[in-house]
Amino acid sequence: PSVLDSFALLSGQLNTLNKVLKHEKTPLLRNQVIIPLVLSPDRDEEIMRQTEGRVPVFSHEVVPDHLRTKPDPEVEEQEKQLITDAARISPDAAQKQIQSLNKMCSNLLEKISKEERESESGGLRQNKQTFNPADTNALVAAVAFGKGLSNRRPPGSGATVQSGQPGAGAIIAGASGMQQVPMTGAPAQQQPMLAGVQMAPAGQPGKV
Repeated sequence: PSVLDSFALLSGQLNTLNKVLKHEKTPLLRNQVIIPLVLSPDRDEEIMRQTEGRVPVFSHEVVPDHLRTKPDPEVEEQEKQLITDAARISPDAAQKQIQSLNKMCSNLLEKISKEERESESGGLRQNKQTFNPADTNALVAAVAFGKGLSNRRPPGSGATVQSGQPGAGAIIAGASGMQQVPMTGAPAQQQPMLAGVQMAPAGQPGKV
């Protein structure tokens, strides 16, 4: 009810104001001139309250700007020049210029959006993790401290030579300064001699 009462009061006051303004004896407001009666360089709290803090003082510096009804002479001349130039252009030429301007704006917007997408994708690629920290830590621990490595040697490692292995005779024959000993077809129980050094039996690790 209070809102409706306030609305009815405001509506009545607006109607009364419209009637006063539309009355034939009321002069036109556009023909009236506002003249500042008091100018002061001091801060005016009343003006601050009425202007919601936008105008702190009502001095000779702000009065021409706030009471101006026409633009600056330079701005007015530029506006007249623009109006004259626009009147010289034919409708077809104006339409072509509008289309070309719209095309340029569209291309510029596409380039800007493309740059934004590329920057976003680049940021995602930079933030994306391309390795597994657990695997990296395991490799570093294995290389630096031997963690997780087995101490048992696989069979056939070291200087072990199998008698029945193909090509073993060729390897021994190619060694310079060593006595050639035929290995092919030798029984497993034999222990071949290489330059007077006894070789280990097949399948058993030994030293040369």
